[in-house]
Formats: sequence, C-alpha cells, structure tokens
Amino acid sequence: MRVTTCLFPALIGLIALGGCPTSQGKKISRIFERKGESQLQQGIRNYEDGRLPQASTNLQGALEAGLNEADQVKAHKYLAFIHCVSGRDRQCRAHFRSALELDPAFELAPAEAGHPTWGPVFRSVKGR
Repeated sequence: MRVTTCLFPALIGLIALGGCPTSQGKKISRIFERKGESQLQQGIRNYEDGRLPQASTNLQGALEAGLNEADQVKAHKYLAFIHCVSGRDRQCRAHFRSALELDPAFELAPAEAGHPTWGPVFRSVKGR
C-alpha cells in the first residue's frame, strides 16, 4: 500500500510532464510512445509530401520496430499505395493482404477506394 501511495503521485507527475513543451517533457513523453510510432508518422508525412522512397523506408522500419495492430494495418496500407503507384502490383497486393490478415474488416476510405490505381487492386484482394 505504501509503495502504491508513493508511486501514484510520481506517475501523475510524469503524465503531466508528458504534455509539457520542455525538452524534459518531450523526453518523458517518448518513454510512453509505442515502438515504431514516430517512424510511422514520419513515413506518412513523407508519403503525403511525395517522398515515396523515404516513406517506404520509414514505414518498413516502423513495422520492424513494432506497432500495434491498427498501426500495422495503416503502415501496410501506405506501403501498398506506394507499391501500386510505382507499378509493383505484386508487392501492392501483398501489403493489402497483410493489412486484411490483421484486420479482415479493413476498408479504404471512400476517396482512397475510388483511386484508379490501387482501388481496383484492393477490391481484388478483398474479394478473395
């Protein structure tokens, strides 16, 4: 009981510092960050900025570092997009399959599903 009484205020303090903009707060918030999460976010930013080789490297690194299932699905989705627009149909399909194996209910957003390059590929993989 005594250990819990001492640890609880310390934990609250750490959580409060996690939102603090200081360098100490940033260091503490990184402790609670999931493995691979920063690489995933950087990969998505690179993808959105059209830096596909860097995005692919970040996304693959995020998968290797460890992500929760929802983030793994997201990484596979973006990797599929990259492979599709790069003309690598086999790899595109493989990443969509990986996403669907993790989450069989996975769907693309309406704007994504209507994309002329990867929309048909996704529907083909989902239909199997």
